[in-house]
Amino acid sequence: MLDDPMRNLSQALGLMDVGTPCLLLDRDRMDRNVRRLRQRLDRLGVTLRPHLKTAKSVDAAQQVMMSPSGPATVSTLKEAEQFADAGVRDLIYAVGVSPDKIDRILALRARGVDLAVTLDTVDQARAVAEASRRTGDPIPALIEIDCDGHRSGVLPADGATLVRIARSLEDGGRLRGVLTHAGASYGAVGDDALRHCAEVERASAVEAATLLREAGFACPVVSVGSTPTAHFAEALDGVTEVRAGVFVFFDLVMAGIGVCSIDEIALSVLATVIGHQPEKGWILVDAGWMAMSRDRGTSKQRIDQGYGLVCDINGKPFGDLILSDANQEHGIIALRPGTDARLPDLPIGTRVRILPNHACATGAQHGAYHVMRSGSDKIEAVWPRFGGW
Repeated sequence: MLDDPMRNLSQALGLMDVGTPCLLLDRDRMDRNVRRLRQRLDRLGVTLRPHLKTAKSVDAAQQVMMSPSGPATVSTLKEAEQFADAGVRDLIYAVGVSPDKIDRILALRARGVDLAVTLDTVDQARAVAEASRRTGDPIPALIEIDCDGHRSGVLPADGATLVRIARSLEDGGRLRGVLTHAGASYGAVGDDALRHCAEVERASAVEAATLLREAGFACPVVSVGSTPTAHFAEALDGVTEVRAGVFVFFDLVMAGIGVCSIDEIALSVLATVIGHQPEKGWILVDAGWMAMSRDRGTSKQRIDQGYGLVCDINGKPFGDLILSDANQEHGIIALRPGTDARLPDLPIGTRVRILPNHACATGAQHGAYHVMRSGSDKIEAVWPRFGGW
């Protein structure tokens, strides 16, 4: 770990003192989650290049990166600029580059940031090469590989397209390698399925890199990454680095596919009970979708967690109590359909913690993490978050 950036409050606030809704971060759980993946990748012999799109916080990022200067991954140029301001110098912008963003990329590189871009078309490669020739700065790029049909990228066996992109890019720019993301792993069910996703991800990236090398192109970086595959890969032969992001905090989607347990989720939203509708079996809280997000990522899983799993103020789940519905600022707590559990007695003013479906989406609703330790009711620090593109 790097030096602790914990910003101690002059007078520690308790969980009954801070305004709600607010985003809580269990620092002990976060540290264990980071240590778990780091040790695993060390055994597999690859570098961790954490994806900072979930954290969107300099303080949080400093606890995840291998050094203050990186390496790291970002999904927006706002992230790249914010982390560059904090001294991060080794970044991959892992979203397909568009020509209108190249000037901002060049500005970051002029500041000494080794920022690489991602692309999967000849048109993008030509735009990057033209800007590189114009400025005399050969922008490094990774060709995105489609390993599972989830989103974008070149098919790994399509050597002709890979070579055309590489040739267009190197007319001014520089091919750094290939990059892929097993997005379909988020829908995998069971350990065997997750291990299969991890191997397909690895093999696809290595196949594409091999084709490029056989065509005479240097391909030093073979980058893979998703939180599920990072935790289930059995071998990473031919891979140089792994990108993952939500592993820092985990969430209910990750718990639902078996990547983590409920008690490893480090992020929650603190909310206050503001009303009751006993005839409907409802308890109302002040955390609606503006606090939790609209993400319903567990709706297709075996256990539907609604908008979040409800815990007591200490973070212990009540069981089958979920945030069953959400308006803008009202959350509706109810028992999961089909359960024989009883609705707990939660008087007005009671505080609860709600575990999120998707850490990235819920985090994006808040301007800061309120940092605490496991088993403590004190807020020890506030770590600012940022948004934007």
